[in-house]
Amino acid sequence: MTTRDIVLVALFAAIIVVLGMLPPITLGFIPVPITAQSLGVMLAGCILGAKRGAAAVLLVVLLVAIGLPVLSGGRGGLAVFAGPTAGYLVGWVAGAYVTGLIAERLVREGQPEFQQFLGFLVAAVVGGIGIVYLFGIAWLCYMSGKAFIATTLASLVFIPGDLIKAFVAMLAGRAVLAGYPLLPVRT
Repeated sequence: MTTRDIVLVALFAAIIVVLGMLPPITLGFIPVPITAQSLGVMLAGCILGAKRGAAAVLLVVLLVAIGLPVLSGGRGGLAVFAGPTAGYLVGWVAGAYVTGLIAERLVREGQPEFQQFLGFLVAAVVGGIGIVYLFGIAWLCYMSGKAFIATTLASLVFIPGDLIKAFVAMLAGRAVLAGYPLLPVRT
């Protein structure tokens, strides 16, 4: 990694931490809160690409592991990894990587604008929602002892908000691609 890569990774880790300062919304029927931090995961993948995006999210997860209260609601520490949201945290790293990988494959400079928007949206939805949910719901099923289908159906309440986050990530990814030519190629 170059110095520029390290700075970008740290910057996006900070963005994810700042998004955690927004208060979480807790629903009574599922133990996982609605937070803005998953938007940071999508942004990191769309803007930085697979490797740097995953590195930024991994840095946040490491900060959580050493006990810093960087998660929404001021949570942090190893106990978080034994709770119902641990699968989502692990899924963030994989989600940022997949989001970046898809964005790298689907979005290129010189493409029509609509195609770039669509590429970023597909990347954010598949990686930032699909992959994160895959890890999160699997762990939640394990922790709660509930069936996969029941847990998945209960998690559907998060989809509208996550689609809004994916749309924001799409807009931000396209804006950075068009307006910040100094950003190195996403790798």
